[in-house]
Amino acid sequence: MGCSGSTSANGDETVKKISKPKPWKHTEPITVEQLKQMRDEFWDTAPHYGGRKEIWDALRAAAEADLSLAQTIVDSAGIIVQKADLTICYDERGAKYELPKYVLSEPTNLVRGS
Repeated sequence: MGCSGSTSANGDETVKKISKPKPWKHTEPITVEQLKQMRDEFWDTAPHYGGRKEIWDALRAAAEADLSLAQTIVDSAGIIVQKADLTICYDERGAKYELPKYVLSEPTNLVRGS
């Protein structure tokens, strides 16, 4: 009964469900504190390499949230997810945002404090 020109068969081309990154291993075991420092350094410098600050802020919030909240953040910010693990995203203007795995998940060889 709808318009003959409207289709929703492939309407999810730019909406990708976010998933956890695959397990990964750092080149050498690192502590929780070292991982936190690496993450802080990345987020502090990332906006200087291009893209919009509000998109970087949304990506940080999504990276630090659980999957369902991350999906909501990404969708509401208009972020186009190329890789479901958020390692490659674009904004609506086409600017590319690359996130290293260490800001998205912990390595398998993380050393926890005693």
